Amino acid sequence: MDKRIIRAVLILSIALLVSGCAEVPSMEHVERTRVVMNTDVVITVMHPDVSRAESAINCAFAEMYGIEHLMSHTADDSEVTELNENGFLVNASPELCYVINRSRKCSELSNGSFDITVLPVIDLWKTRIRAGSPPTSDEINETLKLVNYKNISIENDGIYFSHRPMGVTLGGVAKGYAVDRAIEVLRAHNIHHALVNAGGDIRTIGFKTENDPWRVALQNPGNKTEYITIMNLEDMSVATSGNYERYFSEEARASHIIDPKTGYAADDLLSATIIAENATDADALATAVFVLGEIEGMGLIESLDGVEGLIITNDKRILRSRGFGAFGEFGAIRAH
Repeated sequence: MDKRIIRAVLILSIALLVSGCAEVPSMEHVERTRVVMNTDVVITVMHPDVSRAESAINCAFAEMYGIEHLMSHTADDSEVTELNENGFLVNASPELCYVINRSRKCSELSNGSFDITVLPVIDLWKTRIRAGSPPTSDEINETLKLVNYKNISIENDGIYFSHRPMGVTLGGVAKGYAVDRAIEVLRAHNIHHALVNAGGDIRTIGFKTENDPWRVALQNPGNKTEYITIMNLEDMSVATSGNYERYFSEEARASHIIDPKTGYAADDLLSATIIAENATDADALATAVFVLGEIEGMGLIESLDGVEGLIITNDKRILRSRGFGAFGEFGAIRAH
């Protein structure tokens, strides 16, 4: 479920459309980019006062940095690191409890195809590849005994593992949650038109202007100058999981999205794109659908209220959920 090499295929359409009206203050386009969670994060705000927009953006980035520090499984003093090292965490932050609860919900919905306890398998692959060979099937099967989201419990303010040495990685959900928190900060600063894009995990506030929605393009994996669709978003989120690159080494496989049930990289799809109300759920569901594959993945999407999706299969077919068309314009382009 480690998504560090995933090629984000969502790009922001940056055409600026500002309508002028003598009675209404002109909207300024204020955009800042910083690196958070090892990815470029772009926050765009439309507001008549540049200084207020910049202040809101700075506060939103500060919130995202806090989430990064809290939920990293590699930072020495993060809550997730303490949880993984000790097998329990008393007085856990409400933020971490929330993300783990949402993760478990996605695990239940996907029958375990999304599982934050997959970290031991990811670590096994990385360790064995660095040693010069991939893990054996016996090693993978033995490590899979540590993978089960049902072995995490939350009681009062404490988080507990029922087995050791379990470990969690929030790489498939924390970025979406950081986007959601940034949106909350912007709203608290009375921002009514904004977009936060964390490497393809995107959430919007309102329209870009009073009459024009935020337009997000999904690139054609075969030609980055073309698009599969343009999504018109208002107060919605979108996220994509996938990898358009073929495997040229076992090391690449070790860094790809791991199927928590098999211990091997998920290979059935090129990508899965999810539109949902919040980025936390969109992020996790995109990973779950990518692991589930074409039939089960689309079945999961269609079973959820307020969720739409687009899947690109390995043979380049483009599949859309029944309600996906309500969000945008489609190019007559087949992935190639």
